[in-house]
Amino acid sequence: MPEKNQLYYGDNLDVLRRYVRDESVDLVYLDPPFNSRQDYNVLFAEKDGSRSSSQIHAFEDTWEWNLESQRAYEGIVETGGRVADAMRAFHTFLGNSDMMAYLAMMAPRLVELRRVLKETGSIYLHCDPTASHYLKILMDAVFGAQFFRNEIVWERTTGRKGGRQFGRVHDVLLLFSRGDYATWNLQQVPQTEETARGHDLLRDDTGVYRLSDLTGAGQGPPRIFDGAKIKPPTGRHWQYDQAGIDRLWDEDRIVLSLRGKPRLKTYIRDLAGVAIRDVWTDIRPINSAAGERLRYPTQKPEALLERILKASSNEGDVVLDPFCGCGTTIQVAQRLNRRWIGIDITHLAIGLIKKRLSDAFGEEIRATYEVIGEPKDVAGAAALAEQDKYQFQWWALGLVGARPAEQKKGADRGIDGRLYFHDNTKGDSKQILFSVKAGGVTVSQVRDLRGTLEREKAEIGVFLCFEAPTRPMMKEAAEAGFYKSPDGSSYPRMQVLTVQQLLNGRQVEYPRYARDNTFKQAPRSRAAAAANMNLPLDLGTEEG
Repeated sequence: MPEKNQLYYGDNLDVLRRYVRDESVDLVYLDPPFNSRQDYNVLFAEKDGSRSSSQIHAFEDTWEWNLESQRAYEGIVETGGRVADAMRAFHTFLGNSDMMAYLAMMAPRLVELRRVLKETGSIYLHCDPTASHYLKILMDAVFGAQFFRNEIVWERTTGRKGGRQFGRVHDVLLLFSRGDYATWNLQQVPQTEETARGHDLLRDDTGVYRLSDLTGAGQGPPRIFDGAKIKPPTGRHWQYDQAGIDRLWDEDRIVLSLRGKPRLKTYIRDLAGVAIRDVWTDIRPINSAAGERLRYPTQKPEALLERILKASSNEGDVVLDPFCGCGTTIQVAQRLNRRWIGIDITHLAIGLIKKRLSDAFGEEIRATYEVIGEPKDVAGAAALAEQDKYQFQWWALGLVGARPAEQKKGADRGIDGRLYFHDNTKGDSKQILFSVKAGGVTVSQVRDLRGTLEREKAEIGVFLCFEAPTRPMMKEAAEAGFYKSPDGSSYPRMQVLTVQQLLNGRQVEYPRYARDNTFKQAPRSRAAAAANMNLPLDLGTEEG
């Protein structure tokens, strides 16, 4: 049985079916994309907002009605039951539309997610109002309408004006349980002047407080207040004995009205918290100044995932995110001492998650999880390159912590990736350019990268390739000289690294004492997360 947390590269439907056993997961959170061309894994985009050609190549057909979605639809319908009935009804209404393709692809995944959930497990499906009504019906069919718990409204943005409608500012989270007795931990927020409405609020030098009666139902003897013996009203008794009254008096917690009626002073800060309801307006979206921002367009706030994980799981529980993107669920699960499984279909996301975990928990975190589906040797890398050159580029760049760059005509021709670093007190960004080659290599390609390095005024250029570099290639690289850091250290301006060297752990040479800014780093998580390093992960992995 695997003892490490697990990060999978691949189609989540295939991963779920092959690797995750029945009733092994305590909590599922998923934020599946709908309009993939706008917001799914778009980690790199042009300054004018246009999309990367490689991004479109990888995702443009994800939710369009085609042979794949037709097969998915037929596969669900042929199984029969409530889910098949719901899908047939959807098809009658929606026809062969993009929305129908989306539902056809989501249906078998939701069926698998129910299978892997424990009887005490819950699932949160994050979506926007474009598809939430369809998904709720589909989840009714998969999980049973009786296991619907909440439709949570999260105000994800503010200040948006609507042209011919009210401003659209919220997302929806659909909460279902697998069984009747799902894990539930009441979540509360502190009382405020707003939540304490219904009482007259007063203020003193200590804070805001409210006054309440000191008596309860029943009969009781009088008590002494400030030397005066006061009887409770008829049919009432004091809620505190004399010792309690004296303590409260000494603490200035009792106020006598003009008629001498004792009242209890309770500060708002001492009131019991307010139970969180199904409209969440207190979790702000990630703005451009947020410390946790990673420049990932669909990134969700850690506070959102923290609330979900705390409410529906306990320490040591297994949390699964089958569309894990930039890894917010994974990072929060690690910090809260949950075990985790993450799945994503791009090496771009997998590389970002690995870097995010290292930034947050230190390099030692790499020993606590395994990545499944990545190339482990040169043959695997070659197979990936033949299957999809963009995925190969993202994988190779991820090994060195670089960011993919758009391949466009003009100034950026020949640049496959970038890595930024700082090595002076001014905070100036320094740049490393990458060229990734999956096939044969020639000295002219190294010469081209060297020319691009000069044109872009970058500090270092790196050529990543399969084949061992020839002597003329190494001579061309050597003639570029060295980049000298302000501390006096030197680094080759042109570096050539092979896939084998990358797999052996070889890294780019550049000033590492100053942290790079390629992907904005995740904040360091609290030390308590280290307790999650060696939690057993009992998933029942199958070979295949």
